[in-house]
Amino acid sequence: MDFQNGIASRFPGNPVFAQAGKALAAARKAGHLVVYVRVAFRPDFAEVSPANKAFGKIASRAGSMSETETATAVIDQLAPQQGDVVVVKRRFSAFAGSDLEMVLRAQGITDLVISGVSTSGVVLSTIRQAADLDYRLTVLEDACADGDEEVHRVLMEKVFPRQADVTSVEEWMSAQ
Repeated sequence: MDFQNGIASRFPGNPVFAQAGKALAAARKAGHLVVYVRVAFRPDFAEVSPANKAFGKIASRAGSMSETETATAVIDQLAPQQGDVVVVKRRFSAFAGSDLEMVLRAQGITDLVISGVSTSGVVLSTIRQAADLDYRLTVLEDACADGDEEVHRVLMEKVFPRQADVTSVEEWMSAQ
């Protein structure tokens, strides 16, 4: 989730991208549906309220995160392949303003394996909402990153285990 140019550029050289690539390859090999989630807005940012502290700032930089901008495209290293689904969200959670739940329900999916940048943004918000929607969750700790390593650690060790299984990409792959 949010492995897109405008966000990934904040994590130069981070191994999270290689780990996410390994997980993607394993998921495809196992026949799992791969769903990408990216955050983007209409060119006029009609869905962004000035009252929204986080996204209101983005809207002031007209065009920077619109649906057609390079900043919102998935990074080349993790580019979607034929058969993958790409969902556009409008807030932090992958479910907010997207058709993600419709896609998952239509495919009969009840278990989600989650990775993304950032841990305290899209990952946290999506886990909370997915847990409330009764999905079984696995978080790939080393395929997630945050600008604050301590926040990442606390979420992975103390918060996420209440609602998800937290594991490494290697451990998850060996269980496939």
